[in-house]
Amino acid sequence: MKEAILYEKLEEGKVKCNVCTRRCIIHDGKRGHCGTRINQNGTLYTLIYSKCCSVAADPIEKKPVFHYEPGSLVLSFGTLGCNLRCRHCQNWQIAHVDPDLEGSGLNEISPDEAVRLAKTYDCQGIAWTYNEPSIWLEYSLDTAKLCKENDLYTVYVTNGFTSFESLDMIGPYLDVYRVDLKGFTNDFYRKVCRINDFSPVLQSTERALRKWNMHIEVVTNIIPTLNDDEDQLRDIANWIKKELGENTPWHVTRFVPYLNFSHLPATPIATLERARKIGLSAGLHFVYIGNVPGHPGENTYCYNCEKLVISRSGYSISEYEVNNGKCAFCGASLNIIDNRTPVC
Repeated sequence: MKEAILYEKLEEGKVKCNVCTRRCIIHDGKRGHCGTRINQNGTLYTLIYSKCCSVAADPIEKKPVFHYEPGSLVLSFGTLGCNLRCRHCQNWQIAHVDPDLEGSGLNEISPDEAVRLAKTYDCQGIAWTYNEPSIWLEYSLDTAKLCKENDLYTVYVTNGFTSFESLDMIGPYLDVYRVDLKGFTNDFYRKVCRINDFSPVLQSTERALRKWNMHIEVVTNIIPTLNDDEDQLRDIANWIKKELGENTPWHVTRFVPYLNFSHLPATPIATLERARKIGLSAGLHFVYIGNVPGHPGENTYCYNCEKLVISRSGYSISEYEVNNGKCAFCGASLNIIDNRTPVC
């Protein structure tokens, strides 16, 4: 175990964890909501520092991130636990951690070893993903610092339910903030994610951009009957344009029946196309359809000259007409960071 950061000691041996906006008050011998932090005699410890259950060299497009180093490989790490309990979670076996599973089946990978592995497998960056990375703050922070020393980019694939203090600690070392905006009402978040107020997700994302100038991409998994109504989709699109900018990518992805929502159908492609149209009509320049391999909505088109600039099929790029983040045909800025040559 390693002593946690961002916590307060309280009276009677209790502690207050400040890593996420739940700000759990934890009694001696107990764990916080995420299941990964334990109070022992008034000191808070993380149980997951350097403990990995998933490691893979992924295309950056798999996160999905389409406008940051397209075609590059990112070494992806996951561990146990999450600060949400989403009822349709695809990774519930690791995210909905069982406290009795402490340490079982996990590999110890130090920050130094993580960087070494990234270089060994020709990855240009490291991502913390598969479960919520903010609860892995101590490990991701130490690793991200080493990444900056070794010319590796860094990615959080996050639900955005993190505290400002946590975000500000990782902020100087984090390049990409790929955030899930799961819906746009408190009622949706209560039903699906079991939290009463989703405003912290909006606030942390705005801060990641404005204070730390991170590259932002937003994902909304469109779930039939829950967040596929025009009001929510329009509100999400309008918020992205107003607070993050018209060049911020919005990924509308296909829901697959799972866990507590196994009774619902998969998202009709027509619904995803309608969501994309809503986003474009709201003034967003880049709205992508996800989890439908081969759909033209995977591609990047220049909003100015309307030409195809990046052709994708799943996670693969076949055409790439971008120069220094700009359209190769007309020179319009596409909000694409491409310091490396994409693999086509």
